Amino acid sequence: MRDFHLPGRSPVLTTNGMCATSHPLAAKVAVQILEAGGNAVDAALSGAVLLGFCEPQMTGIGGDMFALVAPSPEADIIAINGSGKGPAGLSAEALRAAGHSVIPPYSAAAVTMPGAVDAICRLSSDYGKLGLKSVLAPAIHYAEAGIPVAPRVSFDWSEALENLHPSAREFTMDGRAPMPGEAFRAPRQAEVLRRIADEGRAGFYEGEVAEDMVASLRAAGGTHTLDDFANVASDYVNPITGTYGPYDLVEQPPNGQGAIAVLMLNMLKHFDIAGMDPWGAERAHIEAECTKLAYDARNRLLADRDHTARLEHLLSPETAAQLAALIDPNKAMADAAPITEAVHKDTIYISVVDKDGMSVSLIYSIFHSFGSGIASDKFGVLFHNRGAGFTLEEGHPNEAGPGKRPMHTIIPGMLRRDDRTVMPFGVMGGQYQANGHARFITNLVDFEMDPQSAIDAPRSFSDAGTLKVERGYSDDVRQRLSDMGHQVQIPETAIGGAQAILMRDGGVLEGASDPRKDGCALGY
Repeated sequence: MRDFHLPGRSPVLTTNGMCATSHPLAAKVAVQILEAGGNAVDAALSGAVLLGFCEPQMTGIGGDMFALVAPSPEADIIAINGSGKGPAGLSAEALRAAGHSVIPPYSAAAVTMPGAVDAICRLSSDYGKLGLKSVLAPAIHYAEAGIPVAPRVSFDWSEALENLHPSAREFTMDGRAPMPGEAFRAPRQAEVLRRIADEGRAGFYEGEVAEDMVASLRAAGGTHTLDDFANVASDYVNPITGTYGPYDLVEQPPNGQGAIAVLMLNMLKHFDIAGMDPWGAERAHIEAECTKLAYDARNRLLADRDHTARLEHLLSPETAAQLAALIDPNKAMADAAPITEAVHKDTIYISVVDKDGMSVSLIYSIFHSFGSGIASDKFGVLFHNRGAGFTLEEGHPNEAGPGKRPMHTIIPGMLRRDDRTVMPFGVMGGQYQANGHARFITNLVDFEMDPQSAIDAPRSFSDAGTLKVERGYSDDVRQRLSDMGHQVQIPETAIGGAQAILMRDGGVLEGASDPRKDGCALGY
């Protein structure tokens, strides 16, 4: 139990259904969908699409989505990959010939096919109860009526304003970022959602909306065609798993980085994490060194699942043991190979559990803040820039190419215990996510924290040669880490954001939501 003398959040407890996400309006709408007879899939999809207007710098219908669905606590977990592939005209060779060593992140070359809408339609049809019209109605309403901009959203918006192309005129207030409390409206995208509600995926990937997107991308220098859009398809895939303490961790397979969370936890098993000060230098150092080694493996090996040849190697306990043996407990090693994609922090995550025990862990993103910055001319669809997750290194498994999915940072998670799903959870924060999954689980297991305390706790992250250490750590810890050889920095913004719902024995749901975001856990 938290110290009530200090600022903080109590867990949210309920029995009938719950949502935890990064904006209170989306949490409210998800719970309303549950109250109206929808299930966890309906609620998660409705809240997620709405988040594209609550947090438009984070996500939207021009992005990608991954989800894990447990139809019941005892049932096998279903994984859907709603990430898009490179268009048929994408050529790493042509980009290299044009003088690029990386894919320009704010260009049409970085726009892979947006896969989220297909995944939304497919999940709604296969596992939802209410249908797309009911699921999309709240987002259509608020896109037209407007949503007051939340404080964290306003802060992020102002930081990323320069990423927006002139085509994204709907996302500025006469050229500036909105202040907290100013309403953001997107009526042109509301029309797109109406067409999806009426026509399904064809309302987005075919016809007038697709023609608008293709024309806009080609005008920006892209190679995209109507066939590229018509051929978009999400895939059901087999989840991967790892273990830590009493939990089985369930993750998406590549092209996401869930395998790296499993690798990190396997490495951390070789250290007495529980015997360390949870906010001391020793734990932060060991975690940082594991991150360097695990992310180096990620950058060399992870790609589209059809191009990731060494997944079993990444998941192997023997691999983790060999890597853990390289760590000096008193000295920082040189940083791992540079990450193949540009740094970002923008994603939404939503978790939902309904009265029947169905649970959903869903993550939905446009990658960089405001994605590519390019919006379609007629309907204002803002395109993600997931293609920046490719590398232009010739022969690399993650080399950009047509029909390939780029390596993704976004990963939904679920925890199982004694063959039952007990917690959908996710940790936003771009590169941080695999590290964030490992940190959250070690907080639960090694330090016996409840989910809210595990989320509230200070974070550190070794990223591109710098050890980012939140202000929740003491100056003494930062100095000791510096003495070990780390380049220590207090990040300008907090590291990531997390949401979780624990399904307690006896039917009580315990929700936790990150104070680093504007959202909350809400139940009924």
